[in-house]
Amino acid sequence: MRIMNETVDLFGNKTLDIVPKQKRNKTLFEDYDGFVEKFKPKKTTDDCYTPPEVYDCVLKYVAGKFDISGYEIIRPFYPGGDYENISYSPRCIVVDNPPFSIISKIARFYIERGIKFFLFAPHLTLFSSNQDCTAIVCGADITYENGAKVKTSFLSNMFGDIRIMGDPVLYNDLDSINASQKVNLPKYQYPLNVLTVSMVTKYVENGMSIQFDKKEVYYCRGLDVQKKYKKSLFGNGFLLSEKAATEKAATEKAATEKAATEKDDTIIWELSDREWDIIKSLSVSK
Repeated sequence: MRIMNETVDLFGNKTLDIVPKQKRNKTLFEDYDGFVEKFKPKKTTDDCYTPPEVYDCVLKYVAGKFDISGYEIIRPFYPGGDYENISYSPRCIVVDNPPFSIISKIARFYIERGIKFFLFAPHLTLFSSNQDCTAIVCGADITYENGAKVKTSFLSNMFGDIRIMGDPVLYNDLDSINASQKVNLPKYQYPLNVLTVSMVTKYVENGMSIQFDKKEVYYCRGLDVQKKYKKSLFGNGFLLSEKAATEKAATEKAATEKAATEKDDTIIWELSDREWDIIKSLSVSK
């Protein structure tokens, strides 16, 4: 049996948290905490409970992009929940952190039914499923309440024909909450007409915005030249039209120049002659 907790979010909209009703056991045990612990479900990588400050940050971003007044914000994902059998009203938006292992299935479910959503999604495999929605590349490290630290991006069907979007605003907001940590991956050089999630991440991290329409991209799991090496595009990617490739080149150049400028702004402190004399005296002292 399920119950629905109705709360009001920071924008005055109703939020419905759907949670399972817990059965009570009136029996007393000497080691009550130990007894309860045995029956707690073991957390997996899917049980990534979202810290409230992270969720509020994402909801604020959604509210900044769309007028969500009058909509119900739905959070149907909880351990053991059944999102497919929940009654969704015509004026609801699902803003939640679903199980990453079935994110493609969940997105497809909402797309087919015309249910608006803005979902947390695994960053490195954001391009792995060719869904008719927008991939919002963020790549912010989020430490969830189960201790898992996961690079996170987002999927949404609320941005019209935009297929891929890199927005530094959301990245910066989340990065201010969660410390950033680079993922070490093999480095490859791809043609200009190829786009991967890592490329868009670079643009976002350097404050560059970029987006491509559906008609300008073609979903691609790997290049023909990679087949003989048994390689593919990590996380899959897209082939870009010449127009889109030109826009990508301009964005990449701007991001590279900004990164170089920031590096050049580094202040290098030099040692004085007096300090060098001290260092020399240290090396000969007994």
